[in-house]
Amino acid sequence: MLGIRHVETQSTRSTTSPVKPSSAARKWEFDPLDKSSFTPMYFQIQAQLLKMIQSGQLRPGDALPSEDELSRTCGVSRMTARHALQSLKNQGFASRHKGQGTFVSQPRVEKDITHLSGFTAEMRALGLQPGSRILSAEMVPAPAEVASRFRVEVGAPMFNLRRLRLADGLPVAVEEVWLSREQFPGVDKINFASSSLYQTLRERYGIRVSRADEILEARAASRHEAELLEIPRRSSVLVISRTLWDIDGKPVETAHSVYRGDRYRAVLAIPATAVE
Repeated sequence: MLGIRHVETQSTRSTTSPVKPSSAARKWEFDPLDKSSFTPMYFQIQAQLLKMIQSGQLRPGDALPSEDELSRTCGVSRMTARHALQSLKNQGFASRHKGQGTFVSQPRVEKDITHLSGFTAEMRALGLQPGSRILSAEMVPAPAEVASRFRVEVGAPMFNLRRLRLADGLPVAVEEVWLSREQFPGVDKINFASSSLYQTLRERYGIRVSRADEILEARAASRHEAELLEIPRRSSVLVISRTLWDIDGKPVETAHSVYRGDRYRAVLAIPATAVE
């Protein structure tokens, strides 16, 4: 095996979430529900909770009222209270932790799949602090699939980089990247825990990108992916496989990224002219 292996280094390390405080210490105040309205009561409760979240009164990680608390405070059944909390969860604004309660979720990160941009640039454009935890960075022989994409012989030396990508210190993706050692000499000496890969390719190696071919699919997380992303096993993840091409039509990079389904979603804007 060639090169140096870097294991479990990081620039911003994700930590396990502390036990959240109970919502019982908070005094919940809701506007009276309009029981004569055609708007369902669960929706009225959900709307008030959502307003608290969007105004900053409730922040990511804060405990939401329990079903019992909502039932007593708003004068509704537990079923109605449960429906209100479930609706917030379905929209990605809340998550339930077994034995602890329901909490305000981190906002989802959106990826515009019609625009080619690196993770670092994407996070900064969204006002989030990008970070990386290096899982491995080493020169290895190219497996058959990677060799085929790069049009090289199986076993040719390739740089393999695996990182846990973070947004404001929270894990959102597991990323694996392959680069040619011949095309990028010395790439295995660069610390990609703190350096942007695309910025490095552009500024150090003079790469000009023409296009990227991407395949998107949804599946369940593996046990290892779930541990890294801090999600329950078999949770939904978004998988993006990408091959990057330079202006001469040569493959620059092939990558495989696994994104948390509850914190990441792909967005596609379709021109009206495409609708027939």
